[in-house]
Amino acid sequence: MRKEDGTQQRIELLVNPSGKKRKDMTVRERVQMLQRKLYLSAKQDTEKKFYILYDKVFLEYILSEAWRRVKSRGGSPGIDGQNFKDIERTGVEQFLALLKEELRTRTYSPSAVKRVYIPKPNGEQRPLGIPTIKDRVAQMACKLVIEPIFEADFEDSSYGFRPQKSAQEAIIKIKEHLKAGRMEVYDCDLSKYFDTIPHEKLLKTLGLRISDGRILELIKLWLKAPVYDDGKYTGGRKSTVGTPQGGVISPLLANIYLHLLDRIVNSRESVFAKAGIHIVRYADDFVLIGRKLTKEAMTMLHALLKRMELQINEGKSRQIDARQTPFNFLGFTIRFDRSIYDNTNRFWHIKPSDKSCRRIRQNINMFLKHAGHYPPEKLSDGLNGRIRGWLNYFQIGRVSYTSLSKRKLNGYLRERLFQYYNRKSQRKTRLYRQQAFSILVEKYGMIDPMKYQPVAVL
Repeated sequence: MRKEDGTQQRIELLVNPSGKKRKDMTVRERVQMLQRKLYLSAKQDTEKKFYILYDKVFLEYILSEAWRRVKSRGGSPGIDGQNFKDIERTGVEQFLALLKEELRTRTYSPSAVKRVYIPKPNGEQRPLGIPTIKDRVAQMACKLVIEPIFEADFEDSSYGFRPQKSAQEAIIKIKEHLKAGRMEVYDCDLSKYFDTIPHEKLLKTLGLRISDGRILELIKLWLKAPVYDDGKYTGGRKSTVGTPQGGVISPLLANIYLHLLDRIVNSRESVFAKAGIHIVRYADDFVLIGRKLTKEAMTMLHALLKRMELQINEGKSRQIDARQTPFNFLGFTIRFDRSIYDNTNRFWHIKPSDKSCRRIRQNINMFLKHAGHYPPEKLSDGLNGRIRGWLNYFQIGRVSYTSLSKRKLNGYLRERLFQYYNRKSQRKTRLYRQQAFSILVEKYGMIDPMKYQPVAVL
């Protein structure tokens, strides 16, 4: 057998490990096969440009998978008022067929993004962009096609909004750096990153890999989509910065643009690498970490971000010696503490931050305020969804320390549930003036934070 034949067989096995014929594959398997093919092609040739991609965006199995993923995320209707039930009532196949035709004939035009405001636990309001479901499906279809190409380029130091990557892995990496003696940290906060990405430079960055002008034009349509807020339209064609608010494709575009920073920091010839400085990034949150953060490296960082037209929030960014000063990253507090068992030993204490602990308590409190007279089963299910997600996120085996936080959460649940069931309006319930926490745990399956064993998330 010729060497070329053996190489081709190995590639075919990687692209289609099941060996199934296309007609026997599920929709998801066909999508995965296309993605593996694109990824391997990009990985084999780091300079390769992809000229024909647009026709893949409106393939029926791509649109079908895009619909499935968008629907699984749920969400409110966009500016057109159309929800998932409306689409299912008139027919998903018809909905996807119309979208396919619009994309194929290039008559597709995204709607304005509806801006709503959701209350934050501290009383402030957070703006949220809601595209229409049709636009979310179109963005997801595009993402399914182009993401594997850029995944082949992304650095291992990037952890946010990527397949098989997580915030927990970022925290593990930071602890590895700290234990290796890299204890100078620059905790960088970018000011309104998603709202300030320059369109022109983003499109040029996309063009390093994508030469299909139809894909670039499609992305440009989403970048220029207006925002509808309180009866007024803003943005639109005159907009020159920002990614689609609430858009499915926004995190990918944000990663593609900041990949420029990752690549330079990790380059063997860079001032960062020569000084032994590493980057750990999760979307727009990142830290530089090393034995010594040189003045030359910090000057270069500021120059790079300025060239990218991004602003550092100087009030929230800081350079520290982690042995002396704790820092917060991705909801965790990282500090160098003395051991309670041996006062001469110190260890890297990684725990949920005070802010993260307040948030879960506020989340539980808001749920109970709106729970009214839920039966115990429904109340337990509602609480479990919040407690489980929090515990799964913060408990990282042999890395984070959550015992104290879990004990405090346990105490808060006991106190708050006692208050909830001892209101006058709850007199007719079986849990009035009872040990509600214990009963909900023992009889109705509510999670006891002290006994819960989180599932693996890595």
